[in-house]
Amino acid sequence: MNLLGNHKNSANSWRETYRRVALRGATRSPEGRILLIGIVLAFLYMASLSVCVLFYPAIAQKFIAVTATNVLFGRAAGMSMGYAFGFGHAVVIPMNMIIETILVLLFYPLFVFSLSQLLVSNWLRKFLNRTLTAAKQHHQKVRRYGILGLALFVWFPFTMTGPMVGCIIGYLLGLRPWVNMSVVLGSTYLAVVAWAMLLRDALERFAAYSPYAPIVVVVLFISLYVLYRIIRAIREKRQGK
Repeated sequence: MNLLGNHKNSANSWRETYRRVALRGATRSPEGRILLIGIVLAFLYMASLSVCVLFYPAIAQKFIAVTATNVLFGRAAGMSMGYAFGFGHAVVIPMNMIIETILVLLFYPLFVFSLSQLLVSNWLRKFLNRTLTAAKQHHQKVRRYGILGLALFVWFPFTMTGPMVGCIIGYLLGLRPWVNMSVVLGSTYLAVVAWAMLLRDALERFAAYSPYAPIVVVVLFISLYVLYRIIRAIREKRQGK
């Protein structure tokens, strides 16, 4: 019994050692460099928010709210929140570009490492599996047009899936990491600008009817996102049966 237990412990120890060695090698890969850039950008962004909290707490609270809304409920809701706070294009556009850049640079390498079994996390695995499922649903459509199809998929302003699904599709297409990041991020920036034009014009029109119109638009986008997630979860549950 002890021998069997020792054997299992030894096997687990060997797997853990192998995973650590492989992960160290992976950090020197293109995905590892992308992850490092993402971590540095995330640190700089958080440091900037921290400094803003110290000197301009009222504005910092708005920045944090925009960031959280984008991360939790998507680009449209985050940008709408920024405009609702009274920020202009000069703040809303670059801020949301930075947020989505960080998300993509962190998400893509973690996806690749998880796929290679270099990272093991139940929560991360569930999230990546859901995103991978969404990517596979669009993969064949995008595949017909290659890089152009991927660029259009990520850019299209009304796509609910966003750049994270886009970078997985790029991976499934066999694009090199830096090409994948260039296409996805470039299209994301164009999408942010497209959303900015649509949202600013719409909010100005709605504001003529009610001063609460910007908040209503934010709530609308959040509600649509939540509804989308609920419908998607129901579909996944049915497919699981």
